[in-house]
Amino acid sequence: MPQDQVLAGVTAILADVTGIDRVDITPQTPLADLGIDSLTMVEVVVAAEDRFGLLVSDDDWPRFVTVLDAARYIEQAATVP
Repeated sequence: MPQDQVLAGVTAILADVTGIDRVDITPQTPLADLGIDSLTMVEVVVAAEDRFGLLVSDDDWPRFVTVLDAARYIEQAATVP
C-alpha cells in the first residue's frame, strides 16, 4: 500500500478518535498534541489493525511519536508477507 494511502488512513483514524479536523493533522504532528494518552492509543491501534488488516505489537506502538511514525510502521508491517 502506498505511503500516501497509509498516511491518509492513519489521519482519518486519528481524526475520528480525537474529533480533530483532518486538515489540522499533519505527518509531523506529535500524537501527544492530539491529546492521545495510552488509553486513547489503544483505541487508535485497534482501529488501525482493523482498517489495515494487521497486528501492532504492544512493544511497538509506544514508540509512535508522530503521525508519520505510525504510518511508516503500518506501511512496513503491511508489506511483510
